[in-house]
Amino acid sequence: MPSRSASPRVVAVVVAYNRRDLLVEVLAALAAQESPLARVVVVDNASTDDSASVAREAGDLVDLVRLARNTGGAGGFAAGMAVALADHAPDWLWLMDDDTVPTESALAELLAALDGTDAVVAGSRVEWFDGTEHPMNTPRPKPFAGRAERAAASARGAMPIRSTSFVSMLVRADVVREIGLPIADYFIWNDDFEYSTRALRGRRGLHVPASVVVHKTRVLGSTDADPGHRFYYEVRNKLWMFRRSQGLAPWEKVLYGGSSALRWLRTGLRSTDRATLADGWRRGWRDGTRFRPRPNADALAGLGRASDAVAATERS
Repeated sequence: MPSRSASPRVVAVVVAYNRRDLLVEVLAALAAQESPLARVVVVDNASTDDSASVAREAGDLVDLVRLARNTGGAGGFAAGMAVALADHAPDWLWLMDDDTVPTESALAELLAALDGTDAVVAGSRVEWFDGTEHPMNTPRPKPFAGRAERAAASARGAMPIRSTSFVSMLVRADVVREIGLPIADYFIWNDDFEYSTRALRGRRGLHVPASVVVHKTRVLGSTDADPGHRFYYEVRNKLWMFRRSQGLAPWEKVLYGGSSALRWLRTGLRSTDRATLADGWRRGWRDGTRFRPRPNADALAGLGRASDAVAATERS
């Protein structure tokens, strides 16, 4: 297990789509980290602005991966993580979107909390512009964590977790090689829930409040805010997860499934466009029960270097 004293090799993976100004901020913040990064893999998800040019002009730290089609956050992370594993020999992968701006000490604090532990995942405190903790990215505490595990985490200013967000998730590279990549067909939403629970099933992870990133979303919304037509992905992907994912034990699927049903109900009650939500629910239920996500090698075929890296990672 890499330790801080061994100067772990950390490669960041940033998925970008049509937010070039924010991408400028993100890349500058990554270059300024107190604990230097080995590389930054930027996945340009077929942006129609000049996000690719921003990444290309950011210097030798950045490895730009341009995709010919938009594969969503899930496909972008799968592609970027595979390229990082294939080409940059990381000890850890640090995952974030192109609207996630880490403070200078964000990575150093994650590594300090992990040093000397057997934890394989760590997540940051995610704040909005005004310093409020972002409700969209709060981690799920680990149910029934033992007293010793809670005490060891607390001594490091951390908390044991069962899941965390792709808005600043540090994951050990050997675990990625073992469990595989995020599921590209999720496209958006719940890909990080599925993946982090898969990485943490039978393993330990930490939430590290001293590590702070700013999630520059347009509004400070929670997970039960009205998603409009995107509710389809919430329903379909949760059904895929609860029916097919290996990330959760059966009792956890019951627990989190009930929680999701209550959240869907709250979302519907608060919505001003219930017809759109009802349509998303019907289509999501249909596709979540009738179909299954494709293997990543199929979902991400035809993307050149990224496809080759994905296929090689999935084979191993």
